Amino acid sequence: MNIPGKKVAVITGASQGIGAGLVDAYRKLGYRVVATSRTIRPSDDPDVVTVRGDIADPAAADRLAATATERFGRIDTLINNAGLFIGKPFTEYSQQDYEAVIGVNLTGFFRITQLAVEQMLRQGGGHVVQISTSLADYASSTEPSVLASLTKGGLQSATKSLAIEYAARGIRSNAVALGIIRTPMHPGYDEELARKHPLGRMGEVEDVVEAVLYLETASFVTGATLHVDGGRSAGH
Repeated sequence: MNIPGKKVAVITGASQGIGAGLVDAYRKLGYRVVATSRTIRPSDDPDVVTVRGDIADPAAADRLAATATERFGRIDTLINNAGLFIGKPFTEYSQQDYEAVIGVNLTGFFRITQLAVEQMLRQGGGHVVQISTSLADYASSTEPSVLASLTKGGLQSATKSLAIEYAARGIRSNAVALGIIRTPMHPGYDEELARKHPLGRMGEVEDVVEAVLYLETASFVTGATLHVDGGRSAGH
């Protein structure tokens, strides 16, 4: 059933942590939301549709985009939040590690973003946001992260390219590069992790949500990577 009217946000990696926080935030903005992850459960909210699937599978991206357009008629915002981080010394990465990280972080971004941008072009505008990591800009000898830098750094470059390619057609593209955020991936409060940030604390889901909402409403901002990393990218 196609329900025209309200704006629609598509959010990947939406079952917990940052993704779940973004679902709640966009609902408060009045958006309808199509949310996906491998483990996501049905929603009681009629304006939230969940699609279970692995975003690394292009068929899952096809289902996600089709659900958004069939149910709600449009896609105004896509948030590429799904991400996989495997921290190992470079020579210890396996082929399976490589394929898993590339699958979620790059292949997952590629197909759903293609489909969303196609719909945004039909509508005359939209917004795409990538969730990245400050490690793509600020390498650390204590945090080996070549696969994160390879993939998320690529997303940050793609963010700029999309911004320029579609600026004249009403589509903005931005990224948010994170420090260590307290989520189910990093539960509880860890003083050692907090000290990795010049501000002296771990980030919270709310910090990320505020940044994404700023970009959502900042109509003169495109091609930007907003660092929400407690100052890590500035130095230490």
